[in-house]
Amino acid sequence: MRYFIIILLATLSFVSKAQSVKITQSTKGEYISVEPIENKSIIKQFKIFNYKQFEDYLKTKDKSKTYVINFWATWCAPCVKELPYFEKINTDYASENVEVILVSLDFPKQIDTRLKPFLKDNKLQSEVVLLNDVDANTWIPKVNKDWSGAIPATLIYNSEKSEFYEQSFDYNDLENTLKTFLK
Repeated sequence: MRYFIIILLATLSFVSKAQSVKITQSTKGEYISVEPIENKSIIKQFKIFNYKQFEDYLKTKDKSKTYVINFWATWCAPCVKELPYFEKINTDYASENVEVILVSLDFPKQIDTRLKPFLKDNKLQSEVVLLNDVDANTWIPKVNKDWSGAIPATLIYNSEKSEFYEQSFDYNDLENTLKTFLK
């Protein structure tokens, strides 16, 4: 018994050092934030929603803003290539009431191995949401009836209009498209 307690304490000591992160979750869609405790630097926070939760979440957003919703994944090369343009739009147009939301379609089993390292390495500042809903045949046409499901894809909308784009963007094309919503 004495050896068991010593081994247990040693194991707990080792695990507590190896697990030096704080993980935060919530009940409405999982808020996940991973924060190393030693240096207090936040890796990235994101929410996990099924489509219904995501749809409800968007309904709570500020109606006076223009939203740029980009559907992407870490395994999609054209998606990754255009992410800096969405980040720049988020920064350049924040004062004009524009908000970018990056909706990751990464596989949930790859959160730890792909998504979290990608977010950490690329230091994305836009809001990131993971859409975890296997019933794509139901939710894809709700985003846009003509969407094939291919990514990258972008939905831009405000209180006056909404447009869907099943394409890649470069910065100039994205900016020019966005400007048509800001007139």
